[in-house]
Amino acid sequence: MAESIKTYTNESFRHQYIRAEALVDNLLKTNFGHFFVTRIEDAIPTMKLPVPPVRSTNHSLVYLSQGEVTMGVGAETYRIGPDTCLFVPAGQVFSVDAVNMVNENEGYLCNFHPDFLIGRFGKAELLNDYEFLRVWGNPHVRLDKPTADFVSQVFNRMLLHYSTFGLTQLVLIQATFITLLSEINQAYQPALVSPKIPALNITNRFKELLFTYGKNYHLVAEYADRLNISANHLNKSVRLITGKSPIKWIDETIVLEAKVLLYQTQLSIGEVAAQVGIADASYFSHLFKKYATVTPSAFRKMIEIHQ
Repeated sequence: MAESIKTYTNESFRHQYIRAEALVDNLLKTNFGHFFVTRIEDAIPTMKLPVPPVRSTNHSLVYLSQGEVTMGVGAETYRIGPDTCLFVPAGQVFSVDAVNMVNENEGYLCNFHPDFLIGRFGKAELLNDYEFLRVWGNPHVRLDKPTADFVSQVFNRMLLHYSTFGLTQLVLIQATFITLLSEINQAYQPALVSPKIPALNITNRFKELLFTYGKNYHLVAEYADRLNISANHLNKSVRLITGKSPIKWIDETIVLEAKVLLYQTQLSIGEVAAQVGIADASYFSHLFKKYATVTPSAFRKMIEIHQ
């Protein structure tokens, strides 16, 4: 039985994880599936937490000026504090922990479709200029105090305009948004810094392929073929840059995909294993526990308890 993993639009995410209250209508304007911005302290009371591993068609940006938030992005968990940004690229699996999600948190949440800038700047590819929106980039950006102060001002200006006019004056929102991303980009530090440029390029291309084909390709050789290099060369490059082998990156991607299926579907453990390309359910359970610290059955029970 085949069940594909659901990728949420803003509308379907709202239905699943946002409380049906009039307050939400005041925060989200018409066409909020294209873009919206709101204060963290206003958004938290509307959310059904925790949010389990899911993925969205849109990019998201969380900026904290006060407090602490814990989120999963891909296979990594990030705990962000004041003067910090966290990005979730479109299509990337993410989760939101209920821990520390209290009203004392302050900051901004911005969500935008990859095509948001089309019409003003001509092409969606403009967003590729910002590494923090690439699946291989560093989603965690710390700001110094002067930059944080300016980013807060830009966010506040953008929120004021959005709250008043929605997207009816799109050009101004787009220009302010580009200013925001460009300012954050000045503080951006790559997750992988290495003088070994060829190895770094290979690693980044491998991560993009893994993001696209992780469900179907489980062998290092399959990725090496796509990159037109030997499996040994790929292994050496990825280890040199990340400290992890390609097979570990592949295994983590399989487990992440399985987590989403265990939450979203009623498939048996064996069927989930088959969906992520593993025929042996026993091996799948062993692999899942290795990276998730619990068995697939225990993980599903944890989800049921939270619900």
